[in-house]
Order: sequence, then C-alpha cells, then structure tokens
Amino acid sequence: MSKTTDRAIELAQEQMESKPCKKSCSPMVELYKSIASFQQECPSVFKGTKGYGYSYADLPAIFKTINPLMAKHNLGFMQPIEGTDIKTIIFSTKTGASVESVSTIPQDVMLKGMNPFQVAGSANSYFRRYSLCSILGIISDEDNDASGQHIKPSIPEDRFQKALTAIKSGNKNAEVQLRKNFTLTNEQLKQL
Repeated sequence: MSKTTDRAIELAQEQMESKPCKKSCSPMVELYKSIASFQQECPSVFKGTKGYGYSYADLPAIFKTINPLMAKHNLGFMQPIEGTDIKTIIFSTKTGASVESVSTIPQDVMLKGMNPFQVAGSANSYFRRYSLCSILGIISDEDNDASGQHIKPSIPEDRFQKALTAIKSGNKNAEVQLRKNFTLTNEQLKQL
C-alpha cells in the first residue's frame, strides 16, 4: 500500500479507538447511513467535458462537488492502484468501516494519437471517475443508453461490395437500406 493509504487507515483506526460506536449501532450500519445521507444531498455532477457523443464531469469537478459533502457525512475515499485494478474504497472517518469496489483496467487498448503512457493515464482517469461515481451512486454523465440514440455500425467491405452489386443491378432499396443502417466511409459514398 502507499504511504497515503497507510496513513488514512491509521487515522481511521485511531478514530475508532478514541470514539467507539455505541453498543446499539454497528460500524457498517453507521457507514450505510452516512452514504445514504450523502446521496440525498449530492447533486448530479454534469460538466462540459466532451466525450464520444456525450458530456461528462471530469475528476476535479466530481471532487469539488463530493469532497465537502463526504466530509460533512464523515466519509472518505481512496483509490489505490493494485496491478491492473483500481480499488475504490469508501470509509467512515468515525468508525473505520468501509466498502470497496474493484475495477480491472483493460490492458490491450490502443487509442489513436496516444502513446501507451497516455492511454494508461486516460484509462486510469476513466475508471477512477466511473468507479467512484458508481460506488457512491452519483450521476456524472448524460445517460444515452436509454435515449434511443442508435449509432450506426460500419459495414464490412465484402458486405458493402455485395450491396453495391445489388444497387448496380437496379435494386434501389439496397442503397436506401445501406445509407439508413450503416456509417459509410467517404470512399464508399463515392462508389454509390
């Protein structure tokens, strides 16, 4: 573990020893109550960072919103990296109780125009953002999953050639369906 993680655990243990929970409550119950209270106050965190067809809140915007509320509700968090995993830990600063989630960062991703270090940094930020928001139950992006927005797939070249043959044979509906159902490259559009 890192020095920061060790120190946070040490502080949580000191607080547990100095202010034990009354016999009528359990540390986990207190943690869940704190998280629930936090969730009631935490707004959705929408910001203007643009992704691929959507916008989302970046980590600084999320931290700016959640940190004061987490402190108010005696909560803290850590996100240590362990190998290819990011562990997100939400803990009570009163009792030391904690819940955690682990996300595995894919290692075989290549992004256009980025070297491997930039890809790793991008993946790290992405998984930190989404795992933190997930475990806290907060919204930090626009939900496009249920919006009915359909992203048209590209068409494999062999299938495009078959459709092109059908179009040249007089099948006008083939071109309509091709344009309606697929994202065509500029080269493919020129061939139509």
